[in-house]
Amino acid sequence: MKVLTSGACKLGIELDENHQMLFELFYQELQDWNKKINLTTIIDYREVQLKHFLDSLTVTLVLTKEELALPSFSIIDIGTGAGFPGIPLKIILPHIKLTLLDSTAKKTTFLRHLIKKMKFSGVDVITGRAEEVAHSPLYRQQFNLVVSRAVASMSTLIELTLPFCKVGEKFVAYKKGKIDEEISKATAALDIMGGEITQIKKVGIEELGDERYLVVVNKIRQTSDKYPRRSGVPSRTPICK
Repeated sequence: MKVLTSGACKLGIELDENHQMLFELFYQELQDWNKKINLTTIIDYREVQLKHFLDSLTVTLVLTKEELALPSFSIIDIGTGAGFPGIPLKIILPHIKLTLLDSTAKKTTFLRHLIKKMKFSGVDVITGRAEEVAHSPLYRQQFNLVVSRAVASMSTLIELTLPFCKVGEKFVAYKKGKIDEEISKATAALDIMGGEITQIKKVGIEELGDERYLVVVNKIRQTSDKYPRRSGVPSRTPICK
């Protein structure tokens, strides 16, 4: 895990032997399971270290040391897929309470296997759609941090994620490429969902290559019970002006 270890240092993260062992285990399980089910198209050893593991850890750039040290810090990863960014964050922050949400049962089966293999505690795996799970009192407005690397417009992501976020806490979207127009189109969704973009952080890690950003959305007021709309609607018809 030399590539990952070197990149993590640039984020101010020191990976010890136990961290490296867990990331190695993650890679091996990902590789084995990917032969049976489609978890990811990126499986090369070096590429996984960079584009999955290191990229997942970049969210620490927009979190304070106080937040990261909170013993009850809760994170939900929306559309986690094979566990990104949630599992890498759990590896370096074992005290966090982590919830992984994905609509594909095969992927959540893999995640439950992985969590058992890693002997993690404090991890909840949910099979379901964000549009439905967000209306459950167990998860609505319950989290300090909502994260998503899912490929969707900011307007769509804001509708799917902010209902999970406590007022006063934040949602962070992982984005790549030119995002100005996408951010501009998200104004209406932010207003309706009770959010405010407070930071757009460019990720300046050379090894990652392309332009990457962390878009930080603070939850400034409660979200109406009407949102998110029924399954599939946020992606088909994003909230726009």
